[in-house]
Amino acid sequence: MKGWSIRKKLILFLLIATVVPFIISNVFTYQYTKETVKNRFISTNYQVVKSGSEDLSTYLQEISDITPRLYGYYPFIKVLQEGVNNDLGASQLEVRRTLSYLFNTRPEIRQLHLYIENGQDSYTVYNSKISSRKKYEDIYSHSYYARLKEKQQFLSIEPTHKVYSYNNLSTILDSDPKQVISFHHMINEVPSNNLLGFLSIDIDLSKIKSTSDSLYNKEEEDFYLINDDGMIMYSSNQKAIGTTQKYKWIHQLKNKESHSVEWEDSKFSGVLVYDKLAAPFDGWHIVKRIPYSVLYEDARRTALINVLIGLPFLLMIIIATLIVSVRFTEPIRILIQNMKEVEKGSFVVRFKTLGNDEFGMLGQHFKSMVETINDLIKRKYRLEIENKSTQLKVLQSQVNPHFLYNAFQSIGTLALKHKAVEVYKLLTLLSNMMRYSMNMKEDIVTLTEEVNHAEAFLALQKQRFGSKFSYEFQIDERLKRTLVPKMILQPLVENSFKHGFETRVGDGKLTISASLIKESFIQICVRDNGKGMNEKALASLHESLAMSNQHTGEHIGLQNIADRLLIYYENTAKMEVESKENEYFTVTMILPLELNKGDDHNESPDC
Repeated sequence: MKGWSIRKKLILFLLIATVVPFIISNVFTYQYTKETVKNRFISTNYQVVKSGSEDLSTYLQEISDITPRLYGYYPFIKVLQEGVNNDLGASQLEVRRTLSYLFNTRPEIRQLHLYIENGQDSYTVYNSKISSRKKYEDIYSHSYYARLKEKQQFLSIEPTHKVYSYNNLSTILDSDPKQVISFHHMINEVPSNNLLGFLSIDIDLSKIKSTSDSLYNKEEEDFYLINDDGMIMYSSNQKAIGTTQKYKWIHQLKNKESHSVEWEDSKFSGVLVYDKLAAPFDGWHIVKRIPYSVLYEDARRTALINVLIGLPFLLMIIIATLIVSVRFTEPIRILIQNMKEVEKGSFVVRFKTLGNDEFGMLGQHFKSMVETINDLIKRKYRLEIENKSTQLKVLQSQVNPHFLYNAFQSIGTLALKHKAVEVYKLLTLLSNMMRYSMNMKEDIVTLTEEVNHAEAFLALQKQRFGSKFSYEFQIDERLKRTLVPKMILQPLVENSFKHGFETRVGDGKLTISASLIKESFIQICVRDNGKGMNEKALASLHESLAMSNQHTGEHIGLQNIADRLLIYYENTAKMEVESKENEYFTVTMILPLELNKGDDHNESPDC
């Protein structure tokens, strides 16, 4: 960064100072929001899972309580005690009535199986049809009946499986691949505790499904109801129902006392929210798997909203940073460019102002310094060069002024002898003009002297054009002793003849006026009624006059006067040109009233 400009450093610093805090703020906000949303989401879902576990526990308990209610129905218990053979007709009727009643108590009961120990008779109810009586001598070949007998348990639940026929009494339809959970009860005599029989109740998963499906989002979340052996009793994954899956997280749940755990593997990444069912199903777990994509959806949405809201402001800040940086360093860039131009020798400041601050003050001082240097160069060296050039031209063109003056005097005397008074006057005018123009000792004269010189030139021209030309002077008497630069009128008058009258058809008139304006300025105006200029030519003239010290084209006289006014008066004097084709041409000079004759440029050195 050592070679970087101030602008680049400033832009980088401001961008770091604005963009980095914005990014850090959004990152921390997102992390905080994510954790907050996660905790709230887990808490909410646990309440849902807990409520679901209570509902399922209540439902399973209701199914489990179906058999115990039979103990209060003495006729049926009596049949179990005495056997069906004791009174076959009445006993079978009682069995059928009881089984039919039990089957119709809940719509989700798919099948009932009753085994009576006294007589080893068994009955089934399937699709509302009660089977005939059949001996079931190898009852303990059924693993769950054997387990009940062995462990003297009242209830054993067979996990989710496809419905099957007990003792081949029921005809299971191929079109009924229903999965069921079987509640196997052992019925004992009270109080002897002798075995009376077994009652199995097969229920389908409709009620469990309706309860479970209300606990999770089917499109985004997973649900599992798992027993204490790891068997999946019900799941959102239909293929997993009734199977024992070797999910590692299942063992993780049994070792955790909390109600949630974060889990990540190749198949799942998210949070498990779970709860145990109430006794006697306290070995069962209800589990809800929530992917991180769902868990953090609100956090991401909140973060996205924050970014979308903050992004326009960030863009505004970046744009403002660039604008401020560019504007802050622009004055420095402009100053450096102008300094390079000055180093090359061009003393022209190419800016008006750099503002009102410290850079503006620096630019103003630099501008003042360059103008001072430029003024010194113009006033000391350029004026001296022009004076030397003028002297050289005079030396090259003059032929012994004294000889010419004497010659004019001799010719004038001869003209008087021959009574040619007009010739004498013209010679006198010409002599005065030559004496005035060849006097190199002074370049500051009175306005009267300058007017007299112009009047002599006009008198000679009057002799040439006669009545076709007239002129007029309108000079304020208060200005006759005012000092002005030498030879500022005669070039203008000569320009009128050269470009205005010589090609004009009709009488020509020229007016020279001088007046006092604003108490401190002189206005000198030279106006003719010559052929004038069209708009295009006038614009070109204005452009050439604006190019100081670059004399080109036909109006060198006007350009010289403009340059000399700039040298003598700096920017306090100005020259204006107005014209209309075939009507008029006017040159107006506005000069300060005071011109210090003690300046170095007022006197030229002797030739």
